[in-house]
Amino acid sequence: MERTWEEINEKIKKGKVVVLTAEEAIALVREKGLKEAAARVDVVTTGTFGTMCSSGAYFNFGHARPRIKMYKVWLNNVPGYAGFAAVDAFLGATQLPEDDPLNSIHPGAFSYGGGHVIHDLVARKPVTLRAIGYGTDCYPRKEIRTVITLDDINQAVLFNPRNAYQNYSVAVNTTNRTIYTYMGVLKPRLGNATYSTSGQLSPLLKDPYLRTVGIGTRIFLGGGVGYVVWQGTQHCPTLKELPDGGKLFSGGTVAVIGDLKKMHPRWLVGVSYIGYGASLAVGLGLPIPILNEEIMYWASRGDEELYAPVIDYGEDYPQGNSRVLGYVTYAQLKSGIIKIEGKEIPTAPLSSYPRAREIALTLKDWITSGRFLLGKPVELLPSIGETPPLKGLQEKAGEEEGEK
Repeated sequence: MERTWEEINEKIKKGKVVVLTAEEAIALVREKGLKEAAARVDVVTTGTFGTMCSSGAYFNFGHARPRIKMYKVWLNNVPGYAGFAAVDAFLGATQLPEDDPLNSIHPGAFSYGGGHVIHDLVARKPVTLRAIGYGTDCYPRKEIRTVITLDDINQAVLFNPRNAYQNYSVAVNTTNRTIYTYMGVLKPRLGNATYSTSGQLSPLLKDPYLRTVGIGTRIFLGGGVGYVVWQGTQHCPTLKELPDGGKLFSGGTVAVIGDLKKMHPRWLVGVSYIGYGASLAVGLGLPIPILNEEIMYWASRGDEELYAPVIDYGEDYPQGNSRVLGYVTYAQLKSGIIKIEGKEIPTAPLSSYPRAREIALTLKDWITSGRFLLGKPVELLPSIGETPPLKGLQEKAGEEEGEK
């Protein structure tokens, strides 16, 4: 069985397309078998909603009178980066106000940051814009302070260099103290475990070899329509064969873009992690065209077949050690209990599975109603074995003996 992108899009236009969410695809394959399910289904939809730190937005504010070349810029006292042009700026989701006490009183609250500013803008709340310039003949103004809303800005674009991490580690803490991480608060002595992948709905886990994902893929992003524009930062998809015969896929990421003015505050939410920082929770959904039976096979894998590694965030992770305490399935994680080193550990998700399901259902509705055509990639993302291993910063050795 083979299909083309063009055939699927033609069926969408004619209202004859068959779309299932990833959950529905799992059930259909179990009932009818892979061959019949693949023959029936044209598209499988996925979804995820969770914190995605490598996110942000860029803006063109428009010119004031007299004009200003922004040297530094703040939105609700959160610094942006103004090194693009006179009135362009980028705001990162994890950026914090300059007067934030950070972790000076540990653990810090980190109650407001760049992700919260993005949420406030999408919610059409007023935001204070302050900028300073150094004055030029063509841009003589040196300071401006005003209040803006999203609709006052010429362009506002969500641009996220790394989203939809294919598969993330399960975090635990083996030390004797409570620690505060981007995986939440971790209790001492394996007191709890947190995870942040939606499992059988997770976009890049349902196409683990990235057969259908690439530059130009059209997606659900922040409640609106977005696009994959490149591989995400740290993109390094890998496959590990596990002792029990399972497969651990991980490392794929996407860089995405979309019109912030057409997004919704329900799907872009500022978040705070006590003792760690601020960020942005992003809703993202990916449609998978069922071009053949192989793609349908991977799209229909359930939580009991999808694995995640368990990592110690108390010792190993901060020191850059590669030790893995064990491997667990998403079915085990979602049961509420996993067993590591002979101990039963309660689990909790940091991403929302109900919202992931809602995204997959919304994307299904968009496609079946003819409002959303599939974007055929002009180039697929690098898959397993096609990218070099990730590098890290290493301290250089000291000066050679005798050198000054």
